[in-house]
Amino acid sequence: MSFLGRGNGPAPGGINTEKIEMAVTELDTVTDFFNRMVQSCHAKCISTRYAEADLNKGESVCIDRCVAKFNEVQKKVGEKLQSRGAANAAAGAGGATGGFTSL
Repeated sequence: MSFLGRGNGPAPGGINTEKIEMAVTELDTVTDFFNRMVQSCHAKCISTRYAEADLNKGESVCIDRCVAKFNEVQKKVGEKLQSRGAANAAAGAGGATGGFTSL
């Protein structure tokens, strides 16, 4: 038996493998977003020469602003992609455009 119902046989107990795959993809996306945010904000806000064990006031404020900006951009991009996806799904019956356009 395979972990998470990924075997070749039928899914036991009515496990929906499509939903599991979607959840795994979402987790990978969130993890990637978090790692990119941490790397970018750390490089921008924190000196490579650690003088203190804790963040100073300037570093703390910089991190707060950086994380807020990252989250705001992520939200806007997600909304734009959802609207594009809905528009493409609606237009899909009439023919696909076949490519991405600028955000």
